[in-house]
Amino acid sequence: MDTTRARGQLRFPERFLWGAATAAFQIEGAAALRGPSIWDTFCRTPGKVHGGDTGDVAVDHHRLWREDVRLMAALGLRAYRFSVSWPRVLAGGIGFYDALVDELLSYGIRPCVTLYHWDLPQELETGSRSGSGGGWPERETAYAFAAYAATVAEALGDRVELWTTLNEPWCSAFLGYASGVHAPGRTSPADSLRAAHHLNLAHGLAAAVLPASARTGIALNPSAVRPLTDSAADLDARRRIDALANRVFTGPLLHGAYPEDLLEDTAAVTDWSFVRPGDEALIHQPLGFLGVNYYTPAVVSAAPAGAGPRADGHGATGHSPWPGADAVAFHQPPGELTDMNWSVDPSGLYDLLMRFTREAPGLPLMVTENGAAYAPDLHDPQRIGYLEKHLAVLHRAMADGAPVEGYFLWSLLDNFEWSYGYSKRFGIVHVDYATQARTPRSSAHWYARLARTGAL
Repeated sequence: MDTTRARGQLRFPERFLWGAATAAFQIEGAAALRGPSIWDTFCRTPGKVHGGDTGDVAVDHHRLWREDVRLMAALGLRAYRFSVSWPRVLAGGIGFYDALVDELLSYGIRPCVTLYHWDLPQELETGSRSGSGGGWPERETAYAFAAYAATVAEALGDRVELWTTLNEPWCSAFLGYASGVHAPGRTSPADSLRAAHHLNLAHGLAAAVLPASARTGIALNPSAVRPLTDSAADLDARRRIDALANRVFTGPLLHGAYPEDLLEDTAAVTDWSFVRPGDEALIHQPLGFLGVNYYTPAVVSAAPAGAGPRADGHGATGHSPWPGADAVAFHQPPGELTDMNWSVDPSGLYDLLMRFTREAPGLPLMVTENGAAYAPDLHDPQRIGYLEKHLAVLHRAMADGAPVEGYFLWSLLDNFEWSYGYSKRFGIVHVDYATQARTPRSSAHWYARLARTGAL
């Protein structure tokens, strides 16, 4: 990887892809022009979302998209990673994305399409032919996703080269179906593991119908899991969480099989009979790149079942997103925290990039999300500091052989932050939610200079 250090600066390769990322439900609004998703239902369930906030208007991107594309161009972005709303496509709204892709290309911005960023159509969650409930625990949803992927590919595949099937399937499976802090708010450990498998299956099925000329990846949120001590018990806690956070996806994706220790750890939760012959091979499609979303590491130790509050950074409920791991405790790392109470520790990003470089030699990597929530101020030196630290270790990973081709900052705009509503701000562009006025923060100007020069 051609990286250099000169005159105190870290220089990235000339062709490095500098971008920003968003998600449909978080920014688009225009809820009346699409069908309902599980997040619309979740938002209307009392107590689930901060302040009763919804995505009905969000930051009105469906109306202001041309302004937002001009803003991206002014910031010198070379790529934009956005998600397509499955409910909007079902309502005949694919034309919005068709026009968006054309507008991006007219400004020289490469579109990177994410097919699924958590907004499952409510009709697929409500029920299934089996009568056992619907959603990702049901195999039918994976096939419905493949049909949806084919529809989007037919409309956009002639102009879009970079595709991401799923964004953070760990959150969809375990926060949505085990802990209930995300939509649809179910709390069944067995269903969460079924959901994880069917999300994996959905990736494989969708990858098979996307254009053969495209580069297809998946955006995981792998966890840099660290043991509190070097004791055998803490090292085993780390192994157990690594299986649930990481290898439940990378096992079939990269190696064509679920890890045996995961199956053993969760045997009391499920017998994994929902994995049918041939599924793991189908999931193991060739990847054009692996997307890595990184924010903070995890610190774990052994603990008696039910001991103390769970400090895993994924919301506090009486239900764990870690099936079969009740005897694992999570610990708040020391040091600087973001407004999400997440530890600022860029070394986790380095560790993950080098891990995948070793685990899947030659597989291109993308940092598909990285960023931080801070106060709503226009001058945001903390965010700049966060980004500088993480990009410095990204540069080090590339110098050490990690084949990283691009970086997508989360996020372009302040937006609806899921169960936190509008109370957390990740944007390098400030949004006045009352007027929808966009104002670039100091971090936006800083990032624009980086995107133009490639020099940190």
